[in-house]
Amino acid sequence: MDETDFTDFVTHRGPALLRTAYLLCGGDRGAAEDLLQDVLERAYPRWRRIRGRPEPYLRAALANAAANRWRNRSRRVSEVPLRDEAPPAWPGPEQQIVEEDRVVRGLHALPPRMRAVLVLRFFDDMAEAEVAKALRCSLGTVKSQTSRGLARLREVLDDDLPADHPDDLPADLPAPVHERTTT
Repeated sequence: MDETDFTDFVTHRGPALLRTAYLLCGGDRGAAEDLLQDVLERAYPRWRRIRGRPEPYLRAALANAAANRWRNRSRRVSEVPLRDEAPPAWPGPEQQIVEEDRVVRGLHALPPRMRAVLVLRFFDDMAEAEVAKALRCSLGTVKSQTSRGLARLREVLDDDLPADHPDDLPADLPAPVHERTTT
């Protein structure tokens, strides 16, 4: 692999890696861009030595760098966001964007390792074994972090519902993807 391979890879897979970084950074696009740039900058000199497909290697590097970044930041100073609440949501086609924002905020409320497991597992569609290899942990750790992370994410998302949100969903809504059965 040479410089052209690296450039082609970043050109074609950069947007997908940025999405992963965005989710790992809790929806902060600037932090996601910085994180991805740092990881790519560190990967470039090692590019020829990467064995196999480079994308899993870079996704693991993103997850580890995000965890390190938040760990280091929490030791230095606790940041206070300028605005704690999301803008009010009105029914309409933009509701999907509001829901996506809730999920990203919910992911941000999770510990970095748990967030990394969920992002790699469900947003990047990696198998449990791939996630374990990427994060250098056991398969059991991935399974337990997935279970605990989903439970915690449900709690966070339930707590985040507005007071006027209907408890009963209309019957004509499709089931979430994980509840659909295939025939």
